[in-house]
Amino acid sequence: MLGIELTPEHPPDRVVDLGETAEAAGYDSVFVSHHYNNRDATAVLARLATATDDVRLGPGVANPFESHPVTLASEVATLDELSDGRAVFGLGPGDPSTLRNLGLADDRGLRPVLEAFETARDLWAGERVDGGDTFDADDAGLNYTPPQGASVPVYVGGEGPHMCRMAGKRADGLLFNGSHPADLAWARDRVDEGIGRADGKTAADFDLAAYASVSVAYDAAAAREAARPPVAFVAAGSPPPVLDRHGIDHETASEVGDLIAAGEFSEAFATVTPAMIDAFCAAGTPETVADRIAAMLESADSLVVGSPLGPDLDAAVELAAEAAPDSIVE
Repeated sequence: MLGIELTPEHPPDRVVDLGETAEAAGYDSVFVSHHYNNRDATAVLARLATATDDVRLGPGVANPFESHPVTLASEVATLDELSDGRAVFGLGPGDPSTLRNLGLADDRGLRPVLEAFETARDLWAGERVDGGDTFDADDAGLNYTPPQGASVPVYVGGEGPHMCRMAGKRADGLLFNGSHPADLAWARDRVDEGIGRADGKTAADFDLAAYASVSVAYDAAAAREAARPPVAFVAAGSPPPVLDRHGIDHETASEVGDLIAAGEFSEAFATVTPAMIDAFCAAGTPETVADRIAAMLESADSLVVGSPLGPDLDAAVELAAEAAPDSIVE
């Protein structure tokens, strides 16, 4: 898979234009980031479903806290119908900095994610469901079946060890929020542990996707400067072992998260350090980014090119596609 993440911080028309550009450039999947403080991802995905022909489409990633799991299942089923069977379900525990604004940060965890996508699979198969340990429902069901039925691909978005193992065991893929080869190698080991715990499942049945922050331009300094916003969010949400792996100060990362939660985005982005950019983004010239992608793919199966893409969005969509090897283009 060669996918791309588009962020609805831009107007829907702009995101749709970028999605059409991405399809023409050779991407086979388009994920739309899902945060309450951006435009609604579901509405943008519906527009993309009618504007594109072949790319797979899905949230990148939704969470089961802002929307009820049954509602999420229906949203993805509707997208599958609109796109003639091209939907993919990206689901994760949500960004801690933004969920903190909604009073939901303490609810994040593995069990809600697992229950949400297993419930979705049951609903897509035409079954009725009751609540689980993390949500309430009473004989809920859908009045229609998506074109792919229960086989809509489920990708877990996450980077913690338990989430990676759970994805390997129970999901179709993992959208690992990482851009550094060392992090992808670590994720590969955790995913393989999970796959080993699943009856009859092999690595060939699973897609470990590097959901990588990428910022590419012929001007390396401009590319690195454009990387600050997404790197801020990644650094703020990274657990201590990840920060330690890259020699990043915990207090500085925590300060970035506090500034984001307070809505002081300019200050948060200015607090990002060069070490954070090196760790959490493939940033630089096309040659530099191509080398970084190749190193990531020594452990990952596929790639989703994530925000910010680059200082010039239209050029970056094409430059990032050119930097990706032909082997991951379906």
